[in-house]
Amino acid sequence: MSTEEKVIVFDTTLRDGEQAAGTRLGVREKLELAMQLARLGVDVIEAGFPISSPQDFEAVQLIAQQVAGPTICGLSRAVDKDIDSAGAALKKAKKARIHTGLGISDIHIASKFKDEKYGKTLKDKKEKAMDMGIKAVKRAKRYTDDVEFYCEDSGRADKEYLYKVIEAVIDAGATTVNIPDTTGYSIPEQFGQLIADIFKRVPNARKAIISVHCHDDLGMSVANTLAGVRNGARQIECTINGVGERAGNASLEESVMAIRTRKDFFGLDTKINTKELYKTSRMVSEMLGILVPPNKAIIGANAFAHSSGIHVDGFLKNPLTYEIIRPEDVGSPKSVVVLTARTGRHGLKHRLAELGYKVSEAELEPLYQRFLDIADKKTEVFDEDIAALVGDERRTIEHVYELVYLHVACGTGTLPTASVKIKTKGKDAPTTAAACGDGPVDAAYEAIRIATGQSPKLDLYTIKAVTGGKEALGEANVKVIDKNGVRFTGRGISTDIIEASAKAYVDAINRMVAEK
Repeated sequence: MSTEEKVIVFDTTLRDGEQAAGTRLGVREKLELAMQLARLGVDVIEAGFPISSPQDFEAVQLIAQQVAGPTICGLSRAVDKDIDSAGAALKKAKKARIHTGLGISDIHIASKFKDEKYGKTLKDKKEKAMDMGIKAVKRAKRYTDDVEFYCEDSGRADKEYLYKVIEAVIDAGATTVNIPDTTGYSIPEQFGQLIADIFKRVPNARKAIISVHCHDDLGMSVANTLAGVRNGARQIECTINGVGERAGNASLEESVMAIRTRKDFFGLDTKINTKELYKTSRMVSEMLGILVPPNKAIIGANAFAHSSGIHVDGFLKNPLTYEIIRPEDVGSPKSVVVLTARTGRHGLKHRLAELGYKVSEAELEPLYQRFLDIADKKTEVFDEDIAALVGDERRTIEHVYELVYLHVACGTGTLPTASVKIKTKGKDAPTTAAACGDGPVDAAYEAIRIATGQSPKLDLYTIKAVTGGKEALGEANVKVIDKNGVRFTGRGISTDIIEASAKAYVDAINRMVAEK
């Protein structure tokens, strides 16, 4: 793929995506997601904002050391200490990028640079901001040749000033210039024209990659991204599932599949391994605790479902009548397959291979035993159940605590009580505990706290059905906070939602202990 034909995919799920309200990723979770993003084939991973917290610095540093393939990027403001922190965090990256910049719209400059040290008039402040941007690029060049500069709020900026800033930072050494529609204000035709005008009005524009970073406040982030690409932008900044600040960012899976599906229109492509999209989407959804709507394009549960009689008739005669993308192209389960306890190991392994999972013999046996447990409780085991099982197995860590017994009693007029047995690594006999609570889950969690001697605060609890029907496999996700304020995510699956909830809580405690 030549440079002219390729669109660079810059993934900011770990940075801008994590800014979605109510979400937080730990260091280990960020590393796990970064490794999956590398398998997905993104060109650049924005791993975090190193100066923002010690944990973010550690995450960027760890990803830089351990994730091979993509360029690893750290965000900074146009401030010396930010840039130095990013440089330090990225020191051991094989391919490092510092992403620095500042607000360039009049409203950003007037609001953020109120102090008279930046100048008394708006004109003075704009000159000062440009000078700060130039110095930031030059400082970042001390650490890496790959420097990206963001012109925050370009969608509302004065165009003439924007052109001057772009020219100046490219002259200073910026290799990529990011044109963000920070507030999701732009309309596709307007944003596309802005990108076209940059190439017309900025003399050195083609000496750098022009990037687009669009938000979804008006629901047009993907449309604006594609309009930018159509007019010469060659890097798109996206997040998995479109997660991010406020209404989110441009969805990576939608942007990539639009470019690939309509290659006849764009004449471009990316190097994304699209068969990893479904698995990546699921991982992000689980870790952030943000459910994917069923009607979500590309990776939603209904993206390849047909209900209407006319649609079903046409689809069965020829899938192309109603599908422009094959589900297998994005790694999505292509059909509902009946799996039962009589399927056997060979049948399970074959279905896993069809779903794109490479499972070793060592992994197969525990998967098969858990498969049998579910199959004994359900009439059918669906592809989504299998995906949940694999995801659950592969997210496991070395367990200090194992839930070996759970009994819950509750009902109208009855005080909910729970008793548990927890096997602790290194101890011969399990620990038994019982407790009451406001409900069956609360009682179970209190009993687990007593049995483990661990008392993290429950921050988030969600339960959902992986598949439909009364025998659906339940998936519980929890977030807990330890005494230092660090969050940990746990996940559990079972046909019994109370058991799934208890497993998720024990999983979170194990991750907390492993981190220590």
